[in-house]
Amino acid sequence: MMFRTAELGQRIAKSEFKQKEPVLRQELLEAQQRLLKLKKCPVMIIFAGVDGAGKGETVNLLNAWMDPRWLITRAYDKPSDEEKERPEYWRFWRDLPPKGKIGLFLSSWYSRPVLDRVHGRIDDSEFNHLLERIVNFEKAHTDDCALILKFWMHLSKKEQKKRFKDLEKDELTRWRVKEADWDNWRLYEQFEEAAERVIMKTSTGVSPWCIVEGVDQHFRSLTVGTIIRDEINKHVDKIEAAVANGHGYCIPDTTEKSEPDTLTTLKTSTVLDVMDMSLALTKSEYKQQLPVWQAKLNQLQRKALKNKLSTIVVFEGPDAGGKGGAIRRVTASLDARHVRVLPIAAPTDEEQAHHFLWRFWRHLPRAGKMTIFDRSWYGRVLVERIEDFASEDEWRRAYSEINEFEDMLTSSGIVLLKFWIHVTKDEQLRRFKEREKIPHKQWKLTEEDWRNREKWEEYELAVNDFVEHTSTRAAPWTLIEGNDKRHARVKVIRTICEHMENALKEKD
Repeated sequence: MMFRTAELGQRIAKSEFKQKEPVLRQELLEAQQRLLKLKKCPVMIIFAGVDGAGKGETVNLLNAWMDPRWLITRAYDKPSDEEKERPEYWRFWRDLPPKGKIGLFLSSWYSRPVLDRVHGRIDDSEFNHLLERIVNFEKAHTDDCALILKFWMHLSKKEQKKRFKDLEKDELTRWRVKEADWDNWRLYEQFEEAAERVIMKTSTGVSPWCIVEGVDQHFRSLTVGTIIRDEINKHVDKIEAAVANGHGYCIPDTTEKSEPDTLTTLKTSTVLDVMDMSLALTKSEYKQQLPVWQAKLNQLQRKALKNKLSTIVVFEGPDAGGKGGAIRRVTASLDARHVRVLPIAAPTDEEQAHHFLWRFWRHLPRAGKMTIFDRSWYGRVLVERIEDFASEDEWRRAYSEINEFEDMLTSSGIVLLKFWIHVTKDEQLRRFKEREKIPHKQWKLTEEDWRNREKWEEYELAVNDFVEHTSTRAAPWTLIEGNDKRHARVKVIRTICEHMENALKEKD
């Protein structure tokens, strides 16, 4: 049995605890200050395990021992209506600590898979799928230099029963034991089996589980505090050494390349080269077709709102490609109360203190609403890649992180559309020169736009790569021939209508 080593009855005398506690508290504060001063990584500490094993008491103790200004404590109950209307991990991403801070999590992303498996709401296959999702979620953050510490607090079935009885005897603590706790106790063996599977599947080299015996609060407290102190100091040491050696925040893993460098350099054509950029609509065709599709989109939006079907539309493309014009024709079709357009620029200081996907998780729409991203998370594998704002290790692993993110969106029922509106290099130059001549459009043209033209071929290769790696069956890329704005706008709206209509049919 995996938990046998956590049923030994280990204890620490009160006198020994009083001697060691002040020293450990001081060292924890020092480690916390090192982390805060470095501001290169967050720390995520997860507490899970047997009811009554001291999870809540340990979190409270850490808030007393450490500086609570730099701690974020979160406990999760059943999701609220707002949380139910978004992908499950939305509430976890929203609460993640920024670099330099520590997050303490109770009943986190491990809670639902275990409860659902124990109570027979999911089978082994679905259970393993949810655990794989957890591994991917945690890997995305450890790859981004986060430190993840996971404590499984354990009690034997006999000790858990004794703990519940002791709590019930005291009027001040009786409230902490609910009938649901006793129901779970009766299913102790099933919980233990599920817990073993959780630990086997999700204990990785960079985020292992620490099984802590919870019988004696002194032993439990010193064990957890010592591990946190040591792991924070080791992590900070590692980052400082990496920075000193010119590796950035973390030493990159050069063994996991998504493709050899030579493959990129040998590519002579891209998916953009085979687009028919001559496609166009006459003015009369445009005037006839646009209102029809806009009316259709308006009807679908009202039906989506009624059926609580959310939609996310992503627009990417070269400068002057026509994204803004297409977005305006989409929003003109819709009730402004239920659509939001988010222009994505360089990340703020707050956003830079988190994983690059954090700022996008924050803006996911509620049920029935639509969110339009004018540029998106693909900046990591496009402009950040080309302009060296992201290291090669960062943008290469972003493909799998983006796929996991988008899978969570589509699995939750969100309609996700991704548009690349393309123009030829010559057409872009013509539009740039046109903007120079028109006073109310001159502000759109910047020095950065001209600089980006110099790297046109690099951008085309980057687009080819992200289409190759992230155009999935559930979230495909739609490439829009944008040399003719009329054609592009109608194709965008028509495509949105087709996807929304198919999704609504599946809901019926």
